[in-house]
Amino acid sequence: MLPFQLSCIRQWKDAAETVIIGGGCVGVSLAYHLAKAGQKDVVLLEKSELTAGSTWHAAGLTTYYHPGINLKKVHYHSIKLYESLEAETGQAVGFHQPGSIRIASTPVRVDELKYQMARTHWHPTPQWLITPEKIKELFPLLNMDKVLAGLYNPGDGHIDPYSLTMALAAGARMYGAQIYNPALVSGLTPTSDGKWDVQTPHGTIRANRIVNATGFWAREVGQQIGFDHPTIPVHHQYVVTATVPEVKALKAELPVIRDLEGSYYLRQERDGLLFGPYEKEEKMVLQDSWVRDGVPPGFGKELFESDLDRIMHHVEMAMEMVPVLKNADIINIVSGPITYTPDLLPMVGPHQGARNYWTAIGFGYGVIHAGGIGKFLSDWIVTGEPPYDLIECDPNRYGKWTTVPYLCAKARESYGFNNVVGYPKEERFAGRPTNRTSGVYELLKGKASMGFHAGWEQPHWFYKPGDNAGYKPSFRRTNWFGPVGRECKLVMEKVGVVDLTPFGKFMVKGKDSHKLLDRLFANTMPKVGLTNISHMLTPTGRVYAEVTITQLTPGEFLLITGSGSELHDLRWMEEEVAEGAYDVDISNVTEDIGVLGVAGPKARDVLQKLTQEDMSDASFKFLHCKPIQLGGINLRAIRISYTGELGWELYIPHKDMAAVYQAIMAAGEDEGIDNFGTYAMSSLRLEKGFRGWGAEMNCDTNPLEAGLDYFIKLNKHADFIGKAALQEIKAKGLKRKLSYITMETDDVDPEGNETIWLNGKVVGNTTSGAYSYTTQQSLAFAYLPVELCSVGQKVEVEMLGRKYPAMVVQEPLVLTEPTRTRLQKKSKA
Repeated sequence: MLPFQLSCIRQWKDAAETVIIGGGCVGVSLAYHLAKAGQKDVVLLEKSELTAGSTWHAAGLTTYYHPGINLKKVHYHSIKLYESLEAETGQAVGFHQPGSIRIASTPVRVDELKYQMARTHWHPTPQWLITPEKIKELFPLLNMDKVLAGLYNPGDGHIDPYSLTMALAAGARMYGAQIYNPALVSGLTPTSDGKWDVQTPHGTIRANRIVNATGFWAREVGQQIGFDHPTIPVHHQYVVTATVPEVKALKAELPVIRDLEGSYYLRQERDGLLFGPYEKEEKMVLQDSWVRDGVPPGFGKELFESDLDRIMHHVEMAMEMVPVLKNADIINIVSGPITYTPDLLPMVGPHQGARNYWTAIGFGYGVIHAGGIGKFLSDWIVTGEPPYDLIECDPNRYGKWTTVPYLCAKARESYGFNNVVGYPKEERFAGRPTNRTSGVYELLKGKASMGFHAGWEQPHWFYKPGDNAGYKPSFRRTNWFGPVGRECKLVMEKVGVVDLTPFGKFMVKGKDSHKLLDRLFANTMPKVGLTNISHMLTPTGRVYAEVTITQLTPGEFLLITGSGSELHDLRWMEEEVAEGAYDVDISNVTEDIGVLGVAGPKARDVLQKLTQEDMSDASFKFLHCKPIQLGGINLRAIRISYTGELGWELYIPHKDMAAVYQAIMAAGEDEGIDNFGTYAMSSLRLEKGFRGWGAEMNCDTNPLEAGLDYFIKLNKHADFIGKAALQEIKAKGLKRKLSYITMETDDVDPEGNETIWLNGKVVGNTTSGAYSYTTQQSLAFAYLPVELCSVGQKVEVEMLGRKYPAMVVQEPLVLTEPTRTRLQKKSKA
């Protein structure tokens, strides 16, 4: 080792644009992509040797398939890179592409495959629903007794992880990156100008940014700068057989199969077979001692002791599905660590709380993610914004509420749930509740079906005597359909209360607060006592965030964002503060303030009983904010409601939230007051034509095509981020626009991301959808080419294997309360 170490020292750089820590396939892919993109001084540091950790022993599966929308793009980019990498670098990668089949052996699994097909047709991913006959043709060794259908992805397969990493490393060096090993990172010190001093035994590198890509060492590297990243190693086993005569006799390589009910994958390995199961949570093994005590020194290319008994149930199911396994000899059982996060998705991007610190960690499927994530991060680093929306992988979706017990419980659940049916509106209950519970949680938890939002418990819908209670997921209308209609009727005719505490909440104040927000947001800032809806845009004019802004006192602003965007938005704002050296203070008050929404035509009557403040329309206008005393408790009230009905949001000190809630419920007895949840709120907001961030708008859309023109002030004096790009987009004209469609359905409703067809061709996709209880029909927002956006245009929406008739209509279906009130006054006048 000594000659190589001396060579490292001679070549050692003392400064770099980007230092990547970790030499697995993900870290090396990022080095390759950054160098290829032209970034100078890219340095990768590996503590021992490339592929040490999880990469070297991985099964190497590659697939276009992913149940999520955005990660399909990651998989697609990975496979397209791997197809060309050998020719580009001259390094063999051992890429096999026999395709893959996901096996459905129950009717609900067939529904699941149809559901996924509806979400895939508008992507470039090659994917087909195939019959048992076609499955038998592609995989002649299958026992077809239980096979009902399959999801086929041509081009899927497997790749040698070691060869892939070496090819990426060769490419990285070819484009100018430096890869140093062994080079243990012993310290990370931030500098006053936002850079990092990266300490190693060979010297210190001053880096403009650092990227943690250290696999199951991610927690230890994060702890050097004060982060306890929620990652944990799990034991994953796969079995390799000797030559199987029936496999050897085949003329073509078998496709990879994934037996969803058996919860295992199986592929050909030379003339034998390789199969890997995912045990149930009660049987799987966590390496939780590494979370508590750290990874043992020197661990890198070691394995765990195998345990065939633990996976025997899955072995038997595999033998039943592929009978030739019964007579196959096992020659190897590989049991190694792979890294999990609580939700099984990686943590990718810049991290809030430490400037220019990025993560690429928590990869349970690092081989298929490596190529696409390397390009995603490289594009973001080079251009200053994400190339597409990938917020489900944002490292800032976790926070201090993500404790070690929660991490362990969720990792067990996620591993055991690897092949469970992926229903819409899925909820998983391990590790809940966290320490993030609202002031009314204890009052509501026995009455409602709770949803999980950024650590919070929030009611989705409420039970009544005689209801079919509990979480009962389905691809069709299920037990919540009727009760949600009851809640919508409540808000439209009487008055309802909803817990909105999970909103992210920030206080911005200081000498430059107005200047900062004018730079960050495309809308003008509201005057004192007023509220508006504003959007943060990326430099290329895409929607990074939607925020409700209220100016409380001169220069003091309250900002409200969605629950899943809390630290995502805070990081973006903090970065601008640092770049522009603004004299401001931003405080995250999310956990200090509870929020109740009170909405419905009788909301004013109820609240007026509890306050001396005049709540009349003349005195308390729409989008106005006032400090009021309600039931003797001081709080802030904003006249706004995401239901579109008459309503107020009450911002209450967390400790007083239960008392305010109980006072409101008592005061509203004569008005028929009751609770409602987020499912009803979603239906009501769609009826009113309200757009939602993360659906109608995100980092894949610009505000003009999303129909947000009203909130975008291109003529305001301030040069807000994205202004020049939007002016150019407007001058060139739009190619697609958000449309409002109604549908003729039966027992299934749109939820978003369904494919839209016209004359047998894909023309667009839905973004969100629901059943409109007020107008008794299904509706959705959808992106369509501008030439198909006219009212009356007919299209078809694919759901569960059928194409349902749909039509573009004038929005909204139901006028908002402020609009109705204004029209009534105009009519009387």
